[in-house]
Amino acid sequence: MEYGFLSHALLWLIGAMAAVGGLLTIGAFWSMGRASYRKD
Repeated sequence: MEYGFLSHALLWLIGAMAAVGGLLTIGAFWSMGRASYRKD
């Protein structure tokens, strides 16, 4: 396995983790925003 492929895979892994983290953060803020004005 050459160095180029390993660095490429590592960058893709970091990018995927950042994308998933961003989506989860947006979902958390959205659910907190909904919970603040919901009257159950």
